[in-house]
Amino acid sequence: MSKMTADVIIIGGGVNGCATAYYLAKQGITDVIVLEANKSVGHGGSSRNGGGVRQSGRDMRELPYAMYAVNNMWPTLSEELGVDVEYYQRGNLRLGKTDAHIAKLEGMASKSRELGLNMNVVDAKTVKEICPYLSDEVIGASWCPTDGHANPMLTTLAYYKRALEMGVRFFTDAKVKKLEKVKGKLRKVILESGEVFEGETIIVAAGYESRYIARTVGVDVPLFKYFEEALVTEMQPHMFDIMLGTADADFYGHQAQHGSFVFGSDSGLEDGIDMDIDELKTSSLTVSAGCRAIMGYIPLLANAKIVRTWGGWIDMCHDGVPVISKVDEVPGMILACGFTGHGFGTAPAVGLMLSQMVMGKETVVDISALSYDRFKSVR
Repeated sequence: MSKMTADVIIIGGGVNGCATAYYLAKQGITDVIVLEANKSVGHGGSSRNGGGVRQSGRDMRELPYAMYAVNNMWPTLSEELGVDVEYYQRGNLRLGKTDAHIAKLEGMASKSRELGLNMNVVDAKTVKEICPYLSDEVIGASWCPTDGHANPMLTTLAYYKRALEMGVRFFTDAKVKKLEKVKGKLRKVILESGEVFEGETIIVAAGYESRYIARTVGVDVPLFKYFEEALVTEMQPHMFDIMLGTADADFYGHQAQHGSFVFGSDSGLEDGIDMDIDELKTSSLTVSAGCRAIMGYIPLLANAKIVRTWGGWIDMCHDGVPVISKVDEVPGMILACGFTGHGFGTAPAVGLMLSQMVMGKETVVDISALSYDRFKSVR
């Protein structure tokens, strides 16, 4: 039987869990176990997003570590991990068609500049110079030249591969039933199969399921789930390498290395989706809404065929930013959940900071605003 104890147990084999395992191993902590509920690593939101590596449009509590990842980690990540993660740093246009859109983008840009991000609102002429394939209806956009995109699946598996090579142990099909304390400290992770794992530090990074898992020791993170969908087109002639989004957030995406376009979108009716979290069925409503939005901004894609669609559950946090913190009430626990659809692009920085938290070090940027104890009753 495998050794079921470790210095660190990470619940969740997504990009944040795999990145944390890698950075722990890189700093010499290789007695690490990663537990993934599904049969494959990266099966959740980490492989089901549009691949944005953006700083623009971030909450000000997220922006410092998003910028750290872009400035210090993403540019050399492929070389470090030994896998081409298809990282392109060619900028991000967030498009607007109305005066209200432009006002919204101006507000985002102004706040971001206060924290040192190079983000400005540009006019229609400049938009066309950056990307001539866009609709003439676009009257302006926010422009962040240091934003980009990467391949989520390749990035997740690259972290997994390197962590595995460095001695981290991964267990798939390992769905957690509950956590248990021993003498007041979090110690045990019990699977639905009955297997018991024990660790000195336990990191809960399991997406929306983190809420259920944390509740078993009396910690309730205010999360709700949201079904995000994406589509990929057939291969197209090369058009651009930038990332696109819109002021209304009705779609976002980019052209992948092999020529296909990958877009995430929504219909505005996602709150009414009534599916179990194990279901991953896409909706004709969302696909059609996404296609209409895309054609309205990139007319040349009107006749592009859709190869496939997919979807996944996002762990939305009550106030729109993640919980990344220790929990005073439960010594030995670290939470990393509620990424609200923003988690892929910041994963290198989050993985590094979680490894630093395990080691008792200061994190590379201050994330005290993301502490679990920010949630207090308002009545």
